[in-house]
Amino acid sequence: MNFDEWRRRADAVRTVPLEAVLLARGAVRDRRDRHKWHTEQGPLSVTGPKFTNWHRGQGGGGAIDLVMHLAGVDFRTALVWLEQHLAISPPASGQSTAHDRGNESTAAEKPDALRLPIPDARLLGHVLQYLTQCRGLAASLIQPLVHSGKLYADSRANAVFLLVAGKAQRPVGAELRGTGPRTWRGMALGTRKDLGYFWIGVPGSREIVLCESAIDAMSCHQMEPRRICISTSGVRADPPWLDGLLARDYAVFCGFDADGPGDTAAASMMALHSAVRRLRPTAHDWNDALTSSR
Repeated sequence: MNFDEWRRRADAVRTVPLEAVLLARGAVRDRRDRHKWHTEQGPLSVTGPKFTNWHRGQGGGGAIDLVMHLAGVDFRTALVWLEQHLAISPPASGQSTAHDRGNESTAAEKPDALRLPIPDARLLGHVLQYLTQCRGLAASLIQPLVHSGKLYADSRANAVFLLVAGKAQRPVGAELRGTGPRTWRGMALGTRKDLGYFWIGVPGSREIVLCESAIDAMSCHQMEPRRICISTSGVRADPPWLDGLLARDYAVFCGFDADGPGDTAAASMMALHSAVRRLRPTAHDWNDALTSSR
């Protein structure tokens, strides 16, 4: 890949709000100081596109710098992480970017409206094969989601998992998971994951497990069928809808991945919400736990 292609990809992520990056990495905003965030590298101060880690005497500007600082990775690794976790597709060669247009930016360019992928029934079989054969999910678990429209295939053979809100189950976004040889995940444009979530389970259950992705939620429910399993669509220590679940006296368990970011976010969640308990997967994540038991 030449310099111009790397530059185009970098330009596509430079305007990602730092708050979106912080939430995706499980950081928690300080409740008394909205410019302060508690992160895996300690507290950060964020002002617009700039951030400062006063304890480490480091700082920077933009989404790429922030991921490099938080994850301790190089430029290219940070760029790929942003593309995969924040649903940013690398622009094709010749596609204009903010840099090519003289850094011109308008409100019309912001994808505020929800744009769910269009279902493609021709590719549903491929997606179902991926979920059952590669991910070990039971067809009996998948079919009700397909029939309800909460799971479908799009024109790129991605598995689309709807995020819904309220008793009406109003769509507020979607998780996208690639089913090809390249690992890819993202969110539908305009997704409002602060408003709702993907869930699976028996509505009458009083126990909820929070997982990092829709596939993990399905895997957890397959192993723990008496529990409702919810995807937080990333490592998120304090999703805004969590207070509502706790207020309705659900027993809530944090089932984030058994790794550094998962453990850190789980600890933050339990510090913020004393009623939440940890339920650590026996493998790296719930799908690994499911497939290793086959």
